Formats: sequence, C-alpha cells, structure tokens
Amino acid sequence: MNHEVIITCAVTGDDTKVTKSPHCAVTPEQIAATAVEAARAGAAVVHIHVRDPDTGAFSMETRHYREVVKRIRESQVDVIVNLTCGMGGYIVVGEHGLRDTPAPGSDFVTQEERMRHVIDLCHEGRYRPEIATLDCGSLNFGDGNRAYVSTPNYLRQGAAIARDLGVKPELEVFDTGNLWFVRQMIKEGLLAGRSLIQLCMGIPYGVPADVGHLLAMVNALPPDCDWGTFAISRMQMPWVAQSVLLGGNVRVGLEDNLYLGKGVYASNAQLVERARTIIEAMGARVLNAAEARERLGLR
Repeated sequence: MNHEVIITCAVTGDDTKVTKSPHCAVTPEQIAATAVEAARAGAAVVHIHVRDPDTGAFSMETRHYREVVKRIRESQVDVIVNLTCGMGGYIVVGEHGLRDTPAPGSDFVTQEERMRHVIDLCHEGRYRPEIATLDCGSLNFGDGNRAYVSTPNYLRQGAAIARDLGVKPELEVFDTGNLWFVRQMIKEGLLAGRSLIQLCMGIPYGVPADVGHLLAMVNALPPDCDWGTFAISRMQMPWVAQSVLLGGNVRVGLEDNLYLGKGVYASNAQLVERARTIIEAMGARVLNAAEARERLGLR
C-alpha cells in the first residue's frame, strides 16, 4: 500500500464529449481557474490540455498553453504543471486504403510538433512545465477508423527532447506492449532518473479496467519507478482505492469522468475532494506539491 499519495487532476482533456459538462473549462482563463481549484482541493499535479476558446475543440497552440500556465503561476497556488503532448497523433483511415487516407479528422504531425508548446515554453523560460506526457504506443481509438500512432522512433525522439529540455516525461501506458517499450527506453538510457509512469485503464481498446489486468501491469513495472493509474467513467473512484492498495498514486478529473454520481455533474475540485476522502479514509496521506516535487525529483 502507498501511504503517501500524489493526486493528479486531469482537468479537461481533448474529447468534445467533455464539453457537455457545465463544469468543462474551455478558455485559458477557465482552464487555469479549474486547475487552481483542483490544487486547492488537494491535487499536487494538474494535467493540462487546451482548447480553442471560440469552438471548444482541442488545440495545440502554444499561446493558449502559455496563458494557462501564466495564470496558474500568478495565482500563487503551488502546483506541478503537467502538459499533454498527446495531440497530433491521430490518423483516421479511409475505407479505400491510401486513396482516401488520411481521412478527415486526422491531425498527425511529427514528434517535435507534438511537443512544440513545451519546447517554446522551455526556451522562453518563464512558464516552463515540470512534466510533459509521452503516449507510449499506438492504439485503436474507438469503434471506427481512428487510431493514435506513436511509434518507437517517435517516442525515442520525444524522450530525447524532454531530456534535453530538463522536463520530466510522464510515460502514458495504455496497453501491455506500451509498458514493454518503456522498459526498452530505460534499457537504451533514454530516460534520466526514475521513470514516471501512468497506467491508463479502460480506454477502448487498451487495457480493460479490471483488477486482474491492473495487477499484471503493476507486476510488470520496471524497478525503481514512480507510478500511478486511473480508470475512466464510473471506475474512476474505485481505481483510486485500487491504486493506493497496490502502491501507486492516483489521477482524477473531468478528462476521465464527468460525474459525482448518476446524472450529477462534478467539478474537478469535487473529484479531487472525493479522491482525497477515499485516500485518507484508507489511512494514507495526500502529498502537497512541494512534497510531490521532491518525491518525483523535479527541477
């Protein structure tokens, strides 16, 4: 069991379905505000996607990330900023092979372009993030023709970029093969220090959100790593307890689940508060941002 737990709050994500929640943040101001509220509720880390303020669709624009991080920093609330680098990996396959592939909805770009906002903010220096994500493998995404593509060489490039920038990569693991490649990157010396791994459960069609699969993943983790796990939708809160029992940290937030209960929309702060209640009822302690920063070896 983990007796000192880091809570991450994933505040908005990129899925358009999240916008049906009245608590879904869209503008940089709203995203920063909900991140600060989550931090005040007990989240040591906030995981940030940005959206186009006019349409609510996901965005990769550095200017939106800059404004979100600026507002979080100016709030004087201490929280670790974790920026997604998952955008730019989607390919929608056509029905006629290369004749109509990529189909509408594709956003596939290079690894450097996926990380452009992190590169820009680090070079600017003022609003650099402490963590950035790397999605550690390709995945059929949903029931149609959309796939997320993250190849071994793209991931090697991403790990090298993060290492050169001094940003900690959070290694997003959606399936067992993803974890296999994490171990390969460690073997190749691509990851500086202790690895930070997030086991992402229940996302079609990755690892199902059941205890047997989670235990198998935990047993396959590399030695000397920091890890957490989350599950989506109604399994979000049960997964808080599962993760703590197995020795991990936790993630909650609107990116993964919109509800406190059936038909009751949640805010990010409410989800963090509920996770904190579960953790503390189990006899564990929630770490603040300074303690989590030290635990994770962040700059």
